[in-house]
Amino acid sequence: MNAQLTDRVQRSFSRSFMTYHDSAGQQAKIADRLVQDLRDGGAPRHFASALEFGCGTGHLTQHLCEHFAFDTLTINDLSPEADETASTHGAEFLCGDAETVAWPAQPHLIASASMIQWLPDPAAFLRRAAMALAPGGWLAISGFGSQQYHELVQVGSASKAPGLCGPDVLTAAVEGIVDVVSAGEVEQQVHFSSPRKVLEHLRRTGVNGRAQKIWTKSSLMVFSNDYVRQFGGESGVSLTYHPTWIIARKPG
Repeated sequence: MNAQLTDRVQRSFSRSFMTYHDSAGQQAKIADRLVQDLRDGGAPRHFASALEFGCGTGHLTQHLCEHFAFDTLTINDLSPEADETASTHGAEFLCGDAETVAWPAQPHLIASASMIQWLPDPAAFLRRAAMALAPGGWLAISGFGSQQYHELVQVGSASKAPGLCGPDVLTAAVEGIVDVVSAGEVEQQVHFSSPRKVLEHLRRTGVNGRAQKIWTKSSLMVFSNDYVRQFGGESGVSLTYHPTWIIARKPG
């Protein structure tokens, strides 16, 4: 992630840190899905060491700690506020850009939920993670696919994350390094009473860090009218989530 984008994303998530956990319902579901697929895929209930990227307020951290035991758990996030998540779960906190901070050597589990889409090249990051695993280690990572927030894209918003990719990209990235246990994707529409409520949702979850939009009364009216015209219905206006994920194990 380039420094300018990193700073914008960090500031956005830091501003929303207190509201993110209760507002990010779709991200919570994705975290639950990752852990369930880990369990169903045969992952051990105890790991000597684990590393989680983009821990945020702890949706995935909480699920991991409920279902697995760790001798050492290190969690990372851009936002220094996530040190609170580490303290809550007895984890070591690694603050900074996941692409540039020094990773613990050969973790037995590398996990991340709803983070890699912010990277310019999620496939390269995923490949690096697979290579960094200890022999026999596990990988559990989710991002978002091409239909994520497609409504916003069609009405001209710049809030789309730069690294959207499907499960085919995730599996191809780790080919020959790990054995893929499962990979998948799902599209889920959520509805809001108005486009203003969509914008409020984005602010509360911090995902508008790239938009840099300064709203005027007229630009907000144009945005709202376009959004309702294209995506309005009896249930309100839609916003699409398109999570993608991969669970894999390294031979050894």
